[in-house]
Amino acid sequence: MKKITLLLSILFLALGSCGVKTTQSLLSDGNYDGAIDRAVEALRTKKDSKGKQDYVFLLEEAFAKAKDRDLRNLDLMIKEANPANAERIYNTYLQLNNRQEKIRPLLPLPLLKQGKNASFAFDNYTDQIVSSKNALSKYLYENATALLKSNNKLDFRKAYDDFFYLESINPNYKNTKKLMDDAQFKGTDFVDVYAKNQTNMVIPKQLQDDLLDFKTYGLNDKWTVYHSVRQKNVTYDYSLIINFRQINISPEQIKEKEFIKERQIKDGVKTLLDSRGRPVKDSLGKEIKVDNYRTLRANIYEFRQYKACQVTAQVDYVEVKTNQLLQSFPVTSEFIFENIYSTYKGDRNACEDSYTTYFNKRAVPFPNNEQMVFDTGEDLKARLKDIIVRNKFRG
Repeated sequence: MKKITLLLSILFLALGSCGVKTTQSLLSDGNYDGAIDRAVEALRTKKDSKGKQDYVFLLEEAFAKAKDRDLRNLDLMIKEANPANAERIYNTYLQLNNRQEKIRPLLPLPLLKQGKNASFAFDNYTDQIVSSKNALSKYLYENATALLKSNNKLDFRKAYDDFFYLESINPNYKNTKKLMDDAQFKGTDFVDVYAKNQTNMVIPKQLQDDLLDFKTYGLNDKWTVYHSVRQKNVTYDYSLIINFRQINISPEQIKEKEFIKERQIKDGVKTLLDSRGRPVKDSLGKEIKVDNYRTLRANIYEFRQYKACQVTAQVDYVEVKTNQLLQSFPVTSEFIFENIYSTYKGDRNACEDSYTTYFNKRAVPFPNNEQMVFDTGEDLKARLKDIIVRNKFRG
């Protein structure tokens, strides 16, 4: 027991030493906040113990250096008087404040040998946070408002991001919410979706409606909206055209096949006989019994109904303003109707259990051509969605 206790003590000391070295390394590399985080985590328990003294010294030093660096950076940015520094200034004041709040719950932290507590020069940054937030809010608002006057959708999206950030740090600032909605609408690519039938067959209306119902695709995102029915007051940026090129439908086929199934099953026991037909006995003179097997046999008559449909199409991406073809993607979809049923003569138990289900089936009417085309819809829809997901209109 003493050996186990000693080993555990050595292990804890080794782990503690490793943690201190890591914290020292972070401090030496100038990663002051990383060092602070490590020290704070270590001091959450037994902060007054002798084994945690190194962390107290490291925390005191890292805090002082981090604060000094932030204040020097602030002094430089404030003297530059560049409005573009507004976000960095605001975030630096938040960082100064948050760093203090991270350490505050641990105080006081004693320095045992010195007989005093570690020193952390805390300041009240409330006024600076408020004033820098107001300056940042003004900068974001003016910058985003200017971007809204552009004719570039990417500028509208940048404006949206600025308004969104502004709303997160300063809710209900002026008319930010409305302007954010305006920026999103202006930055959105609207896509007109429709189909063209270039085959010599009728495309079922239900299939076209289903293919063009983009609500079921779940493809609308923050900056792209698909409409299968054109809407007023919407200027469309792109068209997505599904061109049906060819539809091939095979003849209705019924194929017949005859084969034999055999299976051996256990059927009681029998006396083991030697090559002369005499019973074989064991050392006690008793006749040896073995499993008796018999063979089941059935003649199977299998019928297979088959009909296939293949739809070939091309998906075109077109820029509406210039009527320029941007990209084309071929797509082919297939649907196979198949019905297998069987009859038999003999013992049906000669067949595997998985096959006997065919004996309960019968011939069914073949689907008509229109139904075959419609049944390709699910596969066609999946392939169309894959094309759109992989190939965005705007990079």
